Amino acid sequence: MRAPALLVVPAVLIALYGLTTLAAPGIGAPFLVDRFATLRIPTMAHLFAGPLALAAGALQFSGRLRTERPQLHRRLGWAYAVSVLISGIAGLFMARVSEGGAITHWGFGLLAVSWLVTTAMAVRAITRGDVDMHQRWMTRSYSLTFAAVTLRILLPIGLAAGFPFEAVYRFASWAAWVPNLAAVEWWRRRGGSPA
Repeated sequence: MRAPALLVVPAVLIALYGLTTLAAPGIGAPFLVDRFATLRIPTMAHLFAGPLALAAGALQFSGRLRTERPQLHRRLGWAYAVSVLISGIAGLFMARVSEGGAITHWGFGLLAVSWLVTTAMAVRAITRGDVDMHQRWMTRSYSLTFAAVTLRILLPIGLAAGFPFEAVYRFASWAAWVPNLAAVEWWRRRGGSPA
């Protein structure tokens, strides 16, 4: 299976899950209903724009798309950046009241800040014509976007192992994104290409 397929399939599945929870919050995590009551706009923004970033970003790693459909690549790139901006700001609001206390507040808060910064650096690089630096920053940015997938893998594994939800959620608030970012940095330093 090629790398884009490894990204696209889980990204689209989790994006669909996110959009479904936007339409029917009761099928998501139990605390999501409370988030809709207390932080309606940020929650809706995060659950709408986050899945768009997840799906659009996964497609950006297709070398074929970049070479054969550069205009589509640019449009998807701007859609990704705007989606990250909206979802990242909303994520900052949501991190302040996340389940699990200060550990998750900091974990998800730093994820949101890192997501916004890496995406801004990628946009800045491409507007200056620095494609290599753009690819480096966009790869970092997408590793943070992919935290949505990693989180949905970690939570059921932790719960199936018998750990309480709050403990799993605290762990996942960091483990969903720090290893992703570390893996990308390791891959880049070994000469791996973004595609």
